[in-house]
Amino acid sequence: MIEKINIQEKLDLFSDFWNPRIIGELNDQFVKLVKLKGEFVWHKHVNEDEMFFVVDGQLKIEFRDKTISIGKNEFIIIPKGIEHKPIADEEVSVMLFEPAATLNTGNTQNDFTKIKLDHI
Repeated sequence: MIEKINIQEKLDLFSDFWNPRIIGELNDQFVKLVKLKGEFVWHKHVNEDEMFFVVDGQLKIEFRDKTISIGKNEFIIIPKGIEHKPIADEEVSVMLFEPAATLNTGNTQNDFTKIKLDHI
């Protein structure tokens, strides 16, 4: 079924952090929404590129040699194999575009790891 998705309506359905929800699928890719606050873990995705699109707020992505800030309506693509750590000093809403098999913590498994994601 073809239907439009309202991003804000989907974001209003949850309030927890670092727990991505699937809002769409295309070409073996998931479109996900997630709210972030605080620091994530250092990780990398060995087989997948990762795209962070900031819907609202300010996100920092820390790399071993620099930090890049991404604001509302901006995005960053992190190539596979690049170690990174997302940081959100305040709440940030992010849309992710990733292959369906992408694990949110990449090569690292810990308390942030989400094996099964909810569809909303």
